[in-house]
Amino acid sequence: MADNKIIPITPMNQRSKNITEGKSRAPNRSMYYAMGYEAGDFVKPMVGVANGHSTITPCNSGLQKLADAAIAAIEEAGGNAQVFGTPTISDGMAMGTEGMKYSLVSREVISDCVETCVQGQWMDGVVVIGGCDKNMPGGLMGMLRANVPAIYVYGGTILPGRYKGQDLNIVSVFEAVGQNAAGNLSDEDLLEIEKRAIPGTGSCGGMYTANTMSSAFEALGISLPYSSTMANPHDEKLNSAKESAKVLIEAIRKDIKPRDIVTRKSIENAVAVIMATGGSTNAVLHFLAIAHAAGVEWTIDDFERVRVKTPVLCDLKPSGKYLAVDLHKAGGIPQVMKVLLNAGLLHGDCLTITGQTMAEVLKNVPDVPAADQDVIRSIDKPMYAQGHLAILKGNLSPEGCVAKITGLKNPVITGPARVFDDEQSALKAILDGKIVAGDVMVLRYLGPKGGPGMPEMLAPTGALIGAGLGESVGLITDGRFSGGTWGMVVGHVAPEAAAGGTIAFVHEGDTITIDARQLKLELLVSEEEIAQRRAAWIAPQPRYTRGVQAKFAFNASSASKGAVLDNY
Repeated sequence: MADNKIIPITPMNQRSKNITEGKSRAPNRSMYYAMGYEAGDFVKPMVGVANGHSTITPCNSGLQKLADAAIAAIEEAGGNAQVFGTPTISDGMAMGTEGMKYSLVSREVISDCVETCVQGQWMDGVVVIGGCDKNMPGGLMGMLRANVPAIYVYGGTILPGRYKGQDLNIVSVFEAVGQNAAGNLSDEDLLEIEKRAIPGTGSCGGMYTANTMSSAFEALGISLPYSSTMANPHDEKLNSAKESAKVLIEAIRKDIKPRDIVTRKSIENAVAVIMATGGSTNAVLHFLAIAHAAGVEWTIDDFERVRVKTPVLCDLKPSGKYLAVDLHKAGGIPQVMKVLLNAGLLHGDCLTITGQTMAEVLKNVPDVPAADQDVIRSIDKPMYAQGHLAILKGNLSPEGCVAKITGLKNPVITGPARVFDDEQSALKAILDGKIVAGDVMVLRYLGPKGGPGMPEMLAPTGALIGAGLGESVGLITDGRFSGGTWGMVVGHVAPEAAAGGTIAFVHEGDTITIDARQLKLELLVSEEEIAQRRAAWIAPQPRYTRGVQAKFAFNASSASKGAVLDNY
């Protein structure tokens, strides 16, 4: 290590010297010597590499090469790379099972891992590498808590699968299950779609949660330009990881920290990009948590404030046509941001990890999208005039809930409640043909405390779409939805059922209205009747009394506050 070419002129080990300098730290240095360090290495910055590589999921199974590239670049630039692991849960595999309740929990575990290792080892900076959905918010929350110079490296999107002339992705398989159950798809076709949907490594290919959060990180300025839409198998992703490590070393030199970057204005930028790209409902929950970690005042109502002034510019799945790789070819997130910046919808003076302002980063990006593509629309011809992630309120969700409202054929639905206290029975009802057009499904006791862990509902929503009911059946839940979900669905209902929210008092057959125009979610039952039901309600016993799920259920805040565990 000692023969690296670049020796820092100014001290870059301001934190790590606490455990490497002085006679009293001789035992510490002995442990470093055991790992190959030499005396000259102790003046160099100790740079953490939070490596999310895992063979649990294709989202993360291509991360080791990125970690190796970052490690080499750190050493080449004059730093000492210190590698530690962060866990992941595969949302796609856990979906529809008890395992899905560990997904949001993993966000907190990842953030704790990053904060603990960076702070416990007095690291001077950290590069966090992740792939699956909760890797991004978990990593950034840990970066913000530690608040040392840091950069996020997203593992990259997956390439599309292909069958019978159609592009495929993971959501194609969930919807195919519903089509098969409805008799509209053969067993043979279902098997072929299953085999062909995911051709290799990378995160799910539409503007689902992973790509939504990585795009938002690019908009925040905590990741490098163009990095969020690169495909994991491509060489440019490897080169981006190397460049990220080099940029981090400069950020350590300049003492640029995450809380310098993640501000109220940069969060507004990120949310504007989420709206413009048609991103995931999960971004609402995660950015409430990110803002909390950053010490930034940001509420659920701020999303609505940004939504009404931000158009949807991109035609991306799940509700649109294209995938993240298509967005990349069309100019990526920088092109989207340049359109928004020119329209006065972004703050150009926000600092980025490069040391430049966002306006400086976007200086050479074309003012308008290329004419030979239709992934990114111009500001005067958007997909929709306003953003898609709306905050609905009403007696069923006085704290707010989240719905995707653009492109709905039926923006208002009033119908009988079909009540389920678990996801599996709801899915069975759909597959057995017991749910019909006009119904409003209520899936409850699935919130942060009730689930616990606020699981996602992709299996039921995918089954509804596959059965041809995606536009005619409403679904509300105090749980979450996958970024791949679309249709008349409302999630994050707060207060949740387990906390005594109104959703706990809905009876089978009650009339519910979901009104995407008026942003209302209403139970059409008298206040007197609701009060009587509330008085008779008995809170259910906790589903877990030991372990990480019990800790999450006991500590989690409301979804309207980000479902964080340290909101004391």
